[in-house]
Amino acid sequence: MSVSQAIAVDRPPPQARGWPRVRIIGYALVGLWVLFGIGIVAYLVHAWNADFFARYAPAYLQGLGTTLSLVIISMVTGAILSLPVAYGRMSKNRILSGLAYCYVYFFRGTPLLVQTYLVYYGIGSFRPELETVGLWWFFREAFYCGVFAFSLNTAAYQAEILRGAIESVPRGQWEGAASLGLHKLQTLRKVVMPQAIIVALRPYGNELILMIKASAIVAIITVYDLMGNAKLAYAKSFDIQAYIWVAMVYLVLVEILRHGVEWIERRITIHLKR
Repeated sequence: MSVSQAIAVDRPPPQARGWPRVRIIGYALVGLWVLFGIGIVAYLVHAWNADFFARYAPAYLQGLGTTLSLVIISMVTGAILSLPVAYGRMSKNRILSGLAYCYVYFFRGTPLLVQTYLVYYGIGSFRPELETVGLWWFFREAFYCGVFAFSLNTAAYQAEILRGAIESVPRGQWEGAASLGLHKLQTLRKVVMPQAIIVALRPYGNELILMIKASAIVAIITVYDLMGNAKLAYAKSFDIQAYIWVAMVYLVLVEILRHGVEWIERRITIHLKR
């Protein structure tokens, strides 16, 4: 065998030309979405109601503050709760691992709406017992019940994100740190977590976006968040703009978060780019 034959490589397939069916369908779907967006904007311009905006805009702003408060408190509380759950999932102790698995399985396997109902209507039905232990002040408020349910739910997802990110770091990193005399806590804080954060950032961003969109659920349990105020505005005006505007606000929030996560990712991975 000659040298030229030994180093010969296959040429890449020729680039597809023309307009295959997949490309046509893709452009058609994009065109439909563009037309839909133009139609929504045209409708809002044509049906602009200054009185509606002046009357309900303050309520929307108040609802936006409630939504952001709910999501931020739930995400922070869920992050704290996810630490022992992630530790249990990675533990070699079968009892701890089994309890953590059951927790994650339940909260990831059941709808958040059902969990919110169980907290608001289920735990709230034990008023005498809650008053005895001094917890009725918490569970009688719909907002606190929403925070409680959302925190438990996102803790399960964040625990899996954290576990997956830590386990993605090669085992050699732990062994190398141990050879330098670092104990496990130092290794986790200084060696493993900086690498795990890069892996976990995008899933954490997705979880935050999902929480923003799922926060509309609390409107069903009488919390006047962004969606709750939109329902109230529609009930009083019967104007579909009440829901269109709230959809636009959610869309803007999601886009801001998405671009923010991408910016953070570019900043913390700048050392990986050449």
